[in-house]
Amino acid sequence: MGFVNMNTIKKLLLLVLAAPAVAMASSGAHLDKAPYDLNDKASLQRGAKTFVNYCLNCHSASYMRYNRLKDIGLTDDQIKGNLMFAAEKVGQTMDVAMSKKDAKEFFGATPPDLTVIARSRGADWLYTYLRGFYRDESRPTGWNNAVFDKVGMPHVLYAMQGEQEMHVEKHGEHETKHLVMSKPGSMTTPEYDATVADLVNYLVYMGEPAQQTRMRLGVIVLLFLGVLFIVSYYLKKEFWKDIH
Repeated sequence: MGFVNMNTIKKLLLLVLAAPAVAMASSGAHLDKAPYDLNDKASLQRGAKTFVNYCLNCHSASYMRYNRLKDIGLTDDQIKGNLMFAAEKVGQTMDVAMSKKDAKEFFGATPPDLTVIARSRGADWLYTYLRGFYRDESRPTGWNNAVFDKVGMPHVLYAMQGEQEMHVEKHGEHETKHLVMSKPGSMTTPEYDATVADLVNYLVYMGEPAQQTRMRLGVIVLLFLGVLFIVSYYLKKEFWKDIH
């Protein structure tokens, strides 16, 4: 067995490290920063309401239980009365009533589960994607997306956002694309952006409901280790002070 060339190893490491950047560049879309805050329980509650009313009709969240919504300040009665339409007990998971077979027949493919979509795609991608739909009559649904070209999902939030069109401007050999509102919705652009931010906030929370607890425990553990280091240092000096 021969030795592995170090240059080959370096090239492989560079490829691995560059893979996420290459994948992002291949989409060709600029991602806006998602203004989410997991400490904002009011935002999380609004996001949960939007998710249940607009997303849970087709997409499931089968690894998320309704009773985890108590962690964002909701009571069992509030969950049952306002957010449970396809379940009977708060301990159940957020499954969709539509079967996978029916979903595939209606949409051509089964809509993905959204429990960890924020961890998979990233908050910035979701925030930009949900604001990037535009009218495209060449698509079966009549919609396309600036982030996800030829997306199969229709724009379920169009009544709030309105309808956008993709405008293409050519400058010699180059062209620029930008979205223009052609038909306003029930919300202004800032209001819709805030609604999407709340939804993304909830999707991020749903991907790891214990994230805030984990971070608080991490800080406590680091502080404990810091104090322990100081105590250990002075104990070491005391034990070894007579040894030269």
